[in-house]
Amino acid sequence: MPRPSEARLTLPRPDVPGWAGSPGTGAGLRDVMRGFATGVCLATTYRDRQGDRQHDVLTVNSLTSLSLDPPLVAVSLRRDSAFLEDLKDSGAWAVSILAGGDSDVARSCARGRAARRDLVHELPASPGSATGALVMHGSSWLECVTWASFDVGDHVLVVGEVVALNERGEDQALVFLHSRFHAVE
Repeated sequence: MPRPSEARLTLPRPDVPGWAGSPGTGAGLRDVMRGFATGVCLATTYRDRQGDRQHDVLTVNSLTSLSLDPPLVAVSLRRDSAFLEDLKDSGAWAVSILAGGDSDVARSCARGRAARRDLVHELPASPGSATGALVMHGSSWLECVTWASFDVGDHVLVVGEVVALNERGEDQALVFLHSRFHAVE
């Protein structure tokens, strides 16, 4: 029997147009990833300016659990994001996992920073006890301190150590699939 490194998997190739695929491009990747359901979260962070804490909130669907010991998660943020700059300055952030009925909130927080500026104070939220980052009233939340960050193409992967969390056990979760929000159980 061949060792796993020597084994070869042979798949039948149906005689259908497009089986050979197309070159990997950013637009092509975006099209393919539309068919991959992702959870929807709100990430929050802040910047202290002359004694005034200014919070920001951003819709993300790139939350990934990386490790249980230590407890680590990651989010991917655009390199040119003002949110990322604030997160780098504070080193503290929170992620609130949205419930099935929160699609309007997700849409609102996916807008540009100027549109989100007032919105962050209108949403039900509390400062996290471990980081001070706002914990939105979603189905579950994580408070994190930045553990590492990595430049990855046009994004930065931010790894956070989870320092506080809460799971509220909502019946439905909000997911993003085919460029639309869906509530799933």
